[in-house]
Amino acid sequence: MIDGKKVLFSGMQATGNLTLGNYIGALKNWLTLADDYECFYSVVDMHSITVRQDPAELRSRARKLLTLYIAAGLDPKKNCIYYQSHVSGHAELSWILNCFTYMGELNRMTQFKDKSAKHADNINAGLYTYPVLMAADILLYQTDVVPVGKDQLQHLEITRDIAQRFNAIYGDVFTIPEPFIGKTGAKIMSLQDPTKKMSKSDENLNASIYLMDDKDTIIRKFKRAVTDSEGIIAYNDTQAGIHNLIDIYCACTNKTPDEVVKEFEGKGYGDFKLAVGESVADLLTPLQNKFFELEKDKAYIDGIIKENGEKANYYATKTIRKVQKKVGFPERIR
Repeated sequence: MIDGKKVLFSGMQATGNLTLGNYIGALKNWLTLADDYECFYSVVDMHSITVRQDPAELRSRARKLLTLYIAAGLDPKKNCIYYQSHVSGHAELSWILNCFTYMGELNRMTQFKDKSAKHADNINAGLYTYPVLMAADILLYQTDVVPVGKDQLQHLEITRDIAQRFNAIYGDVFTIPEPFIGKTGAKIMSLQDPTKKMSKSDENLNASIYLMDDKDTIIRKFKRAVTDSEGIIAYNDTQAGIHNLIDIYCACTNKTPDEVVKEFEGKGYGDFKLAVGESVADLLTPLQNKFFELEKDKAYIDGIIKENGEKANYYATKTIRKVQKKVGFPERIR
Protein backbone atom coordinates (compact mmCIF):
# COMPACT_ATOMS: atom_id res chain seq x y z
CA MET A 1 0.00 0.00 0.00
CA ILE A 2 1.06 3.60 -0.63
CA ASP A 3 -0.33 6.37 1.60
CA GLY A 4 -3.13 4.11 2.75
CA LYS A 5 -4.20 3.11 -0.76
CA LYS A 6 -3.89 -0.28 -2.37
CA VAL A 7 -1.63 -0.34 -5.46
CA LEU A 8 -3.03 -1.10 -8.90
CA PHE A 9 -0.81 -1.85 -11.90
CA SER A 10 -1.67 -2.18 -15.57
CA GLY A 11 -0.07 -1.47 -18.91
CA MET A 12 -0.39 -1.66 -22.66
CA GLN A 13 2.14 -2.52 -25.34
CA ALA A 14 3.51 0.18 -27.59
CA THR A 15 2.69 -1.81 -30.72
CA GLY A 16 -0.17 -1.32 -33.13
CA ASN A 17 -2.84 1.31 -32.61
CA LEU A 18 -5.30 1.23 -29.72
CA THR A 19 -8.77 0.16 -30.73
CA LEU A 20 -12.26 1.01 -29.60
CA GLY A 21 -12.15 -2.31 -27.75
CA ASN A 22 -9.06 -1.22 -25.75
CA TYR A 23 -10.81 2.03 -24.85
CA ILE A 24 -14.23 0.66 -23.86
CA GLY A 25 -12.92 -2.55 -22.30
CA ALA A 26 -10.04 -1.06 -20.30
CA LEU A 27 -8.84 2.52 -20.66
CA LYS A 28 -12.22 4.19 -20.12
CA ASN A 29 -12.69 2.23 -16.91
CA TRP A 30 -9.30 3.29 -15.50
CA LEU A 31 -10.48 6.88 -15.13
CA THR A 32 -12.33 6.43 -11.84
CA LEU A 33 -9.74 4.29 -10.04
CA ALA A 34 -7.30 6.97 -8.82
CA ASP A 35 -9.54 7.93 -5.88
CA ASP A 36 -9.40 4.42 -4.48
CA TYR A 37 -6.02 3.12 -5.68
CA GLU A 38 -2.45 4.26 -6.19
CA CYS A 39 -2.33 3.54 -9.91
CA PHE A 40 0.71 2.73 -12.05
CA TYR A 41 0.01 2.67 -15.79
CA SER A 42 2.96 1.62 -17.87
CA VAL A 43 3.72 1.84 -21.56
CA VAL A 44 5.28 -1.62 -21.66
CA ASP A 45 7.78 -1.01 -24.45
CA MET A 46 10.20 -3.68 -23.16
CA HIS A 47 7.58 -6.35 -23.85
CA SER A 48 7.19 -4.99 -27.37
CA ILE A 49 10.64 -6.05 -28.58
CA THR A 50 9.97 -9.80 -28.30
CA VAL A 51 8.80 -9.16 -31.87
CA ARG A 52 11.14 -7.16 -34.15
CA GLN A 53 10.26 -3.46 -34.17
CA ASP A 54 11.36 -0.51 -36.24
CA PRO A 55 13.19 1.64 -33.62
CA ALA A 56 11.86 5.00 -34.76
CA GLU A 57 8.34 3.65 -35.03
CA LEU A 58 8.49 2.06 -31.57
CA ARG A 59 9.61 5.36 -30.02
CA SER A 60 6.82 7.19 -31.83
CA ARG A 61 4.15 4.68 -30.84
CA ALA A 62 5.30 4.67 -27.22
CA ARG A 63 4.98 8.44 -26.98
CA LYS A 64 1.60 8.40 -28.70
CA LEU A 65 0.34 5.73 -26.31
CA LEU A 66 1.48 7.69 -23.27
CA THR A 67 -0.18 10.80 -24.71
CA LEU A 68 -3.37 8.83 -25.37
CA TYR A 69 -3.48 7.74 -21.73
CA ILE A 70 -3.64 11.40 -20.76
CA ALA A 71 -5.97 12.42 -23.60
CA ALA A 72 -8.40 9.72 -22.47
CA GLY A 73 -8.61 11.46 -19.10
CA LEU A 74 -5.95 9.88 -16.88
CA ASP A 75 -4.56 12.64 -14.66
CA PRO A 76 -0.74 12.29 -14.54
CA LYS A 77 -0.75 14.01 -11.14
CA LYS A 78 -2.97 11.28 -9.66
CA ASN A 79 -1.74 8.33 -11.76
CA CYS A 80 1.85 7.31 -12.44
CA ILE A 81 2.05 7.12 -16.25
CA TYR A 82 5.50 6.06 -17.40
CA TYR A 83 7.67 4.10 -19.83
CA GLN A 84 8.63 0.61 -18.65
CA SER A 85 12.08 1.00 -20.26
CA HIS A 86 12.78 4.11 -18.14
CA VAL A 87 12.67 2.05 -14.94
CA SER A 88 15.64 -0.31 -14.85
CA GLY A 89 14.08 -2.19 -11.95
CA HIS A 90 11.80 -4.04 -14.37
CA ALA A 91 14.77 -5.72 -16.03
CA GLU A 92 16.72 -6.21 -12.78
CA LEU A 93 13.83 -7.88 -10.99
CA SER A 94 12.97 -9.93 -14.06
CA TRP A 95 16.43 -11.54 -14.03
CA ILE A 96 16.21 -12.41 -10.35
CA LEU A 97 12.70 -13.85 -10.76
CA ASN A 98 13.92 -15.92 -13.73
CA CYS A 99 16.00 -17.81 -11.18
CA PHE A 100 12.86 -18.61 -9.19
CA THR A 101 10.71 -19.68 -12.14
CA TYR A 102 10.56 -23.27 -13.38
CA MET A 103 10.83 -24.34 -17.00
CA GLY A 104 7.70 -26.42 -16.63
CA GLU A 105 5.71 -23.31 -15.67
CA LEU A 106 6.92 -21.42 -18.74
CA ASN A 107 6.25 -24.41 -20.99
CA ARG A 108 2.58 -24.20 -20.05
CA MET A 109 2.19 -20.58 -21.09
CA THR A 110 -0.26 -20.42 -24.00
CA GLN A 111 0.92 -17.01 -25.24
CA PHE A 112 4.39 -18.39 -26.01
CA LYS A 113 2.84 -21.12 -28.10
CA ASP A 114 0.58 -18.67 -29.93
CA LYS A 115 3.30 -16.10 -30.66
CA SER A 116 5.81 -18.79 -31.66
CA ALA A 117 3.36 -19.99 -34.29
CA LYS A 118 2.93 -16.44 -35.63
CA HIS A 119 6.65 -15.57 -35.55
CA ALA A 120 8.35 -18.87 -36.33
CA ASP A 121 11.44 -17.04 -37.66
CA ASN A 122 12.05 -15.29 -34.32
CA ILE A 123 11.38 -17.64 -31.40
CA ASN A 124 13.62 -15.89 -28.89
CA ALA A 125 14.32 -16.30 -25.18
CA GLY A 126 12.54 -13.02 -24.40
CA LEU A 127 9.35 -14.43 -25.86
CA TYR A 128 9.76 -17.50 -23.67
CA THR A 129 10.41 -15.56 -20.45
CA TYR A 130 7.83 -12.87 -21.21
CA PRO A 131 5.66 -13.99 -18.24
CA VAL A 132 8.58 -13.43 -15.85
CA LEU A 133 9.01 -9.84 -17.01
CA MET A 134 5.26 -9.40 -16.56
CA ALA A 135 5.60 -10.78 -13.03
CA ALA A 136 8.40 -8.28 -12.38
CA ASP A 137 6.19 -5.44 -13.68
CA ILE A 138 3.55 -6.32 -11.12
CA LEU A 139 5.67 -7.27 -8.11
CA LEU A 140 8.03 -4.30 -8.49
CA TYR A 141 5.42 -1.90 -7.09
CA GLN A 142 4.07 -4.24 -4.39
CA THR A 143 0.89 -4.35 -6.43
CA ASP A 144 -2.30 -5.38 -4.65
CA VAL A 145 -4.62 -5.64 -7.66
CA VAL A 146 -4.23 -6.14 -11.42
CA PRO A 147 -7.05 -5.66 -13.94
CA VAL A 148 -6.87 -8.74 -16.17
CA GLY A 149 -9.02 -10.37 -18.80
CA LYS A 150 -9.39 -14.11 -19.21
CA ASP A 151 -6.54 -14.17 -21.74
CA GLN A 152 -4.07 -12.82 -19.17
CA LEU A 153 -5.27 -14.60 -16.04
CA GLN A 154 -2.62 -17.28 -16.61
CA HIS A 155 0.10 -14.64 -16.34
CA LEU A 156 -1.26 -13.37 -13.02
CA GLU A 157 -1.37 -16.93 -11.72
CA ILE A 158 2.32 -17.52 -12.48
CA THR A 159 3.12 -14.13 -10.93
CA ARG A 160 1.42 -15.24 -7.72
CA ASP A 161 3.26 -18.58 -7.81
CA ILE A 162 6.65 -16.90 -8.22
CA ALA A 163 5.95 -14.38 -5.44
CA GLN A 164 4.75 -17.06 -3.04
CA ARG A 165 7.80 -19.20 -3.80
CA PHE A 166 10.16 -16.27 -3.15
CA ASN A 167 8.33 -15.31 0.05
CA ALA A 168 8.48 -18.88 1.31
CA ILE A 169 12.28 -18.74 1.10
CA TYR A 170 13.01 -15.15 2.17
CA GLY A 171 9.98 -13.95 4.14
CA ASP A 172 7.25 -11.49 3.20
CA VAL A 173 9.08 -9.60 0.46
CA PHE A 174 6.34 -9.34 -2.18
CA THR A 175 2.68 -8.44 -1.94
CA ILE A 176 0.66 -11.25 -3.50
CA PRO A 177 -1.46 -9.59 -6.21
CA GLU A 178 -5.13 -10.33 -6.73
CA PRO A 179 -7.13 -9.97 -9.95
CA PHE A 180 -9.04 -6.70 -10.02
CA ILE A 181 -12.75 -7.32 -10.11
CA GLY A 182 -14.38 -4.01 -10.89
CA LYS A 183 -16.50 -2.41 -13.51
CA THR A 184 -15.58 -3.81 -16.89
CA GLY A 185 -16.58 -2.50 -20.25
CA ALA A 186 -18.32 -4.55 -22.89
CA LYS A 187 -16.17 -7.01 -24.78
CA ILE A 188 -15.93 -5.46 -28.23
CA MET A 189 -15.65 -7.90 -31.10
CA SER A 190 -14.21 -7.64 -34.62
CA LEU A 191 -16.42 -5.88 -37.18
CA GLN A 192 -15.46 -8.49 -39.77
CA ASP A 193 -15.58 -11.58 -37.59
CA PRO A 194 -17.83 -10.98 -34.56
CA THR A 195 -16.75 -14.29 -33.01
CA LYS A 196 -13.26 -12.82 -32.40
CA LYS A 197 -12.21 -9.99 -30.11
CA MET A 198 -11.40 -6.66 -31.79
CA SER A 199 -7.60 -6.55 -32.03
CA LYS A 200 -5.03 -3.89 -32.79
CA SER A 201 -2.97 -6.54 -34.59
CA ASP A 202 -5.74 -7.63 -36.96
CA GLU A 203 -4.44 -7.68 -40.53
CA ASN A 204 -7.88 -6.65 -41.83
CA LEU A 205 -8.00 -2.90 -41.17
CA ASN A 206 -11.79 -2.91 -41.56
CA ALA A 207 -12.11 -5.26 -38.58
CA SER A 208 -11.09 -2.69 -35.96
CA ILE A 209 -11.96 0.89 -35.09
CA TYR A 210 -8.77 2.68 -34.06
CA LEU A 211 -8.93 5.54 -31.57
CA MET A 212 -7.48 7.98 -34.09
CA ASP A 213 -9.74 7.01 -37.01
CA ASP A 214 -11.55 10.04 -38.44
CA LYS A 215 -15.34 10.15 -38.68
CA ASP A 216 -15.50 9.20 -42.37
CA THR A 217 -13.31 6.15 -41.76
CA ILE A 218 -15.40 5.11 -38.76
CA ILE A 219 -18.67 5.39 -40.70
CA ARG A 220 -17.20 3.46 -43.65
CA LYS A 221 -16.00 0.63 -41.42
CA PHE A 222 -19.38 0.29 -39.74
CA LYS A 223 -21.15 0.25 -43.10
CA ARG A 224 -18.97 -2.76 -43.99
CA ALA A 225 -19.50 -4.50 -40.64
CA VAL A 226 -20.57 -8.12 -40.91
CA THR A 227 -24.15 -8.78 -39.79
CA ASP A 228 -26.53 -11.53 -41.01
CA SER A 229 -29.54 -12.20 -43.20
CA GLU A 230 -32.12 -12.04 -40.39
CA GLY A 231 -32.92 -8.38 -41.02
CA ILE A 232 -34.06 -7.90 -37.41
CA ILE A 233 -32.26 -5.82 -34.77
CA ALA A 234 -32.38 -8.13 -31.75
CA TYR A 235 -30.03 -8.77 -28.84
CA ASN A 236 -29.34 -12.48 -28.85
CA ASP A 237 -26.43 -14.88 -29.19
CA THR A 238 -27.51 -16.16 -32.60
CA GLN A 239 -26.91 -12.76 -34.24
CA ALA A 240 -23.29 -12.17 -33.24
CA GLY A 241 -22.73 -9.18 -35.52
CA ILE A 242 -25.83 -7.30 -34.37
CA HIS A 243 -25.13 -8.26 -30.76
CA ASN A 244 -21.68 -6.65 -31.09
CA LEU A 245 -23.07 -3.48 -32.69
CA ILE A 246 -25.64 -3.14 -29.91
CA ASP A 247 -22.89 -3.53 -27.29
CA ILE A 248 -20.89 -0.77 -28.99
CA TYR A 249 -23.91 1.52 -29.26
CA CYS A 250 -24.76 0.94 -25.59
CA ALA A 251 -21.17 1.72 -24.53
CA CYS A 252 -21.24 5.00 -26.47
CA THR A 253 -24.73 6.16 -25.46
CA ASN A 254 -25.18 4.60 -21.99
CA LYS A 255 -28.41 2.98 -23.18
CA THR A 256 -29.47 -0.55 -22.37
CA PRO A 257 -29.79 -3.27 -25.03
CA ASP A 258 -33.57 -3.25 -24.57
CA GLU A 259 -33.68 0.50 -25.18
CA VAL A 260 -31.59 0.12 -28.33
CA VAL A 261 -33.76 -2.69 -29.71
CA LYS A 262 -36.85 -0.56 -29.09
CA GLU A 263 -35.23 2.54 -30.66
CA PHE A 264 -34.49 0.70 -33.91
CA GLU A 265 -37.59 -1.44 -34.08
CA GLY A 266 -38.72 -1.70 -37.69
CA LYS A 267 -35.56 -0.09 -39.04
CA GLY A 268 -32.95 -1.72 -41.27
CA TYR A 269 -29.35 -2.64 -40.68
CA GLY A 270 -28.15 0.30 -42.77
CA ASP A 271 -29.79 2.87 -40.48
CA PHE A 272 -28.52 1.06 -37.40
CA LYS A 273 -24.92 0.79 -38.65
CA LEU A 274 -24.90 4.51 -39.46
CA ALA A 275 -26.20 5.39 -36.00
CA VAL A 276 -23.57 3.19 -34.33
CA GLY A 277 -20.81 4.77 -36.43
CA GLU A 278 -21.93 8.28 -35.55
CA SER A 279 -22.13 7.43 -31.83
CA VAL A 280 -18.54 6.09 -31.93
CA ALA A 281 -17.31 9.19 -33.76
CA ASP A 282 -19.02 11.40 -31.15
CA LEU A 283 -17.37 9.40 -28.36
CA LEU A 284 -13.87 9.59 -29.84
CA THR A 285 -13.84 13.18 -31.13
CA PRO A 286 -13.11 14.82 -27.72
CA LEU A 287 -10.32 12.29 -27.07
CA GLN A 288 -8.80 12.94 -30.49
CA ASN A 289 -8.98 16.72 -30.06
CA LYS A 290 -7.27 16.47 -26.67
CA PHE A 291 -4.60 14.16 -28.12
CA PHE A 292 -3.74 16.64 -30.91
CA GLU A 293 -3.59 19.45 -28.36
CA LEU A 294 -1.25 17.48 -26.07
CA GLU A 295 0.90 16.27 -28.96
CA LYS A 296 1.77 19.88 -29.80
CA ASP A 297 2.88 20.60 -26.22
CA LYS A 298 6.19 18.75 -26.25
CA ALA A 299 7.46 20.37 -23.05
CA TYR A 300 4.37 19.28 -21.10
CA ILE A 301 4.60 15.65 -22.20
CA ASP A 302 8.38 15.63 -21.61
CA GLY A 303 7.74 16.93 -18.09
CA ILE A 304 5.27 14.14 -17.37
CA ILE A 305 7.68 11.52 -18.71
CA LYS A 306 10.43 12.83 -16.42
CA GLU A 307 8.30 13.36 -13.30
CA ASN A 308 6.36 10.10 -13.52
CA GLY A 309 9.47 8.15 -14.47
CA GLU A 310 11.18 9.43 -11.31
CA LYS A 311 8.15 8.47 -9.21
CA ALA A 312 8.07 4.94 -10.67
CA ASN A 313 11.82 4.59 -10.13
CA TYR A 314 11.48 5.65 -6.49
CA TYR A 315 9.01 2.89 -5.64
CA ALA A 316 10.74 0.33 -7.86
CA THR A 317 14.08 0.97 -6.15
CA LYS A 318 12.58 0.32 -2.72
CA THR A 319 11.56 -3.17 -3.84
CA ILE A 320 14.77 -3.87 -5.76
CA ARG A 321 17.01 -2.98 -2.80
CA LYS A 322 15.01 -5.29 -0.53
CA VAL A 323 15.17 -8.16 -3.05
CA GLN A 324 18.89 -7.70 -3.68
CA LYS A 325 19.61 -7.86 0.04
CA LYS A 326 17.47 -10.98 0.47
CA VAL A 327 19.24 -12.95 -2.28
CA GLY A 328 22.68 -11.95 -1.02
CA PHE A 329 23.95 -9.31 -3.43
CA PRO A 330 26.67 -7.05 -1.95
CA GLU A 331 25.40 -3.78 -0.51
CA ARG A 332 25.94 -0.75 -2.73
CA ILE A 333 28.29 1.91 -1.38
CA ARG A 334 26.66 5.32 -1.74
